[in-house]
Amino acid sequence: MTHTRSRIDRGRNALGPALELVHTGRAPTRAVLTTELGVTRATAGAVAAELQTLGLISVDSRPGAVAGSQGRPSHRLLIADDGPVALAAQVHADGFRAALVGLGGRIVATTPGCMTVDADPAQVLGEVVAAGAELLRQTGRRCVGAGLAVPSAVTEPEGTALNPLHLAWAAGAPVREIFNRCLDSQGVKAAGQCGNDLNLAALAEHRHGAGQGAHHLLCVGTGHRGVGGALVLDGRLHTGSAGLALEVGHLTVDPAGRPCHCGSRGCLDVETDPLALLETAGREPGPEGSLLDQAAGLVRTEYATDPAVRDAARVLIDRLGMGLAGLVNILNPDRIILGGLHRALLAADPERLRAVVADRSLWGRSGSVPILPCTLDHNSLVGAAELAWQPVLDDPLTALEAV
Repeated sequence: MTHTRSRIDRGRNALGPALELVHTGRAPTRAVLTTELGVTRATAGAVAAELQTLGLISVDSRPGAVAGSQGRPSHRLLIADDGPVALAAQVHADGFRAALVGLGGRIVATTPGCMTVDADPAQVLGEVVAAGAELLRQTGRRCVGAGLAVPSAVTEPEGTALNPLHLAWAAGAPVREIFNRCLDSQGVKAAGQCGNDLNLAALAEHRHGAGQGAHHLLCVGTGHRGVGGALVLDGRLHTGSAGLALEVGHLTVDPAGRPCHCGSRGCLDVETDPLALLETAGREPGPEGSLLDQAAGLVRTEYATDPAVRDAARVLIDRLGMGLAGLVNILNPDRIILGGLHRALLAADPERLRAVVADRSLWGRSGSVPILPCTLDHNSLVGAAELAWQPVLDDPLTALEAV
């Protein structure tokens, strides 16, 4: 009896690790799950069956071989098609969007992006939560939690937006408190978490995108305005002592450059963001589409044909390379991923960017680090959902009993 009880307890304790392995794609079959958990086949089978009973995964009884595997094919482990979701919300300088995101980082449903942001955070968050609540009603999905991505450093554990420089919000807006109040008013009975948009983008990319497998992942990218950065160490975000780490946008790359909102000059934030590209290329921002879409589209379509666009992009590439080189010297990451406009700059002239980073890094080309583009659509939204999914990944039984 004692032996049976200990086996059951081991299986329950393995539910969270097992779910995370399936969630991140690292256990596509029951055989791989057995190996990764270090348990018997019977225990792995029981764990998979329990996760299926909870409505989180499905076990395909038709065996499927994993590429490169040997021996008898094992049952496949899949995300449940009709499983629960997280409500994800993002607010940025050009608008906001809501989505429902399932396990595996899959966006189940999303609203069109709104192009206006009110100066009152309660008004904006009320609108985006209402949009997300409507998606829940339309789909009938069970909601495990809610996450919010904002273009600001977010203090921990208070959940205040310390410096929303590109929004008209007051510094220190209590966004987590407001977000939860809005969820409650819409009848969404789920806890809400919030975080910096680039931090959450990095987390999503590490679990589901270009950062998979990296142990020291540096993510740098533009939002719709400004530049942010994040570091993921062995699967966990490095946010510092109070959630304020990796404000890379305020590295100086041109001491005589543009005035920055932080009070300095020539920061990455104002020298390599979408507005900087448009200004350097001599283009006026248009009324249609976000600044990010306009700038990235300009690089993609006119870099090869318009000398002014090419020269402007090269200026930004050189400044971005200087900033990345400094971060490489300090952090020694094993991979860099770039998002927003920076992804378009990398695609336009990858050799130039990599050469600048190598030439200005302490170890030169011998210490080079792979520089790759982010691969997920709406990665900040997916990352916001990761905040909501984390309690379920930690303890599926307890978390699902509470919702």
